[in-house]
Amino acid sequence: MKFGLFHQLPCAPEQSEPERYRETIEQIAHGDELGFDTAWLAELHFFRPFSIMPAPLIVATAAAQRTRRIRLGTGVALLPFHHPLRLAGEAAVVDILSGGRLDLGVGRGTIAVHFQGFNVNREESRERFEEALAVIEKAWTSESFSHHGKFFEVADTSVVPKPLQKPHPPIRVAANSPETAAFAGAHGYDVMVASPINPLPGFFDHVAKYRDALTRAGHDPAKRDVAALFFTHCGADLAASRAEYEPSMMHYFRTIGQQAMRGDRSQYEGSYAYLKQVRDRAAAMNWEGVDRTMAVFGSPAECVDRIEQVYRDSRIGQLVCWFNPGGKIPHRQVLAAMERFAARVIPSVRRLGE
Repeated sequence: MKFGLFHQLPCAPEQSEPERYRETIEQIAHGDELGFDTAWLAELHFFRPFSIMPAPLIVATAAAQRTRRIRLGTGVALLPFHHPLRLAGEAAVVDILSGGRLDLGVGRGTIAVHFQGFNVNREESRERFEEALAVIEKAWTSESFSHHGKFFEVADTSVVPKPLQKPHPPIRVAANSPETAAFAGAHGYDVMVASPINPLPGFFDHVAKYRDALTRAGHDPAKRDVAALFFTHCGADLAASRAEYEPSMMHYFRTIGQQAMRGDRSQYEGSYAYLKQVRDRAAAMNWEGVDRTMAVFGSPAECVDRIEQVYRDSRIGQLVCWFNPGGKIPHRQVLAAMERFAARVIPSVRRLGE
């Protein structure tokens, strides 16, 4: 099993933006030293308490200069807000500058204020996502190509440079809605599934449906990977985890509600209807609910037990650890929590799947 780090980069009113970036880079560098496999960097816009990271590829480039081994992933690039030729070129540069360590995570986006800010029709998000992804793959694998689609018209063009990894960096789809899970399975993509959106035990059914879609399309599920995002904290015991982690986690859930209030009334319609449940769940969330359905918390033994349970029922290939969802845990405590997890949990579960 592999282990990732997730960084969303929220910034509370009393926090400094430069300091939050410095801490994030230091945590990624520390993760590299501790043996974490991937650092996933979110792309989010227009709401400072939730995130100040609109450009994860730039952050990945900075992190690449401070690390040697850890892979650097977008978690995820929101394709409806990018021209695919520009994203393909910029991601190729990051792959080169990192020595071939880029993972391109992609998604269609869910947050209403993003679509409002960029003036993109939210109902077009799936079509824009699928077309942009097709263009990116053509740009990376063709010496030159043309494309004639609904949203993008590309005359005979050669995107340079090409990525260092061949045929291209690994692509992973954020598959948190039933429709996107089906799309990812039909096209044979690896996926990332977030337990805060698909909590246990529904998480297991969601992953099973993705694998069913893989099988129906003729792909071997054993060759495709599921990365699972979970709130994560290893302490002396569950009470110690709660004392350190709960304030940051609850701040995260509050910012979900604050951000949703900025969206228009149509933000839970159509293929985004499932997000109303996510919003309502966030508003009602408490520590016990999180611990039961979307977290790896507690003593090292408790953390190992939860990871083994999740693996047994879903055969995930990577646990993506969210050590500071609300940004409220002091930097040194985050580093120490990462150290405890790497020393006392990872060695006991690293061999799962062998």
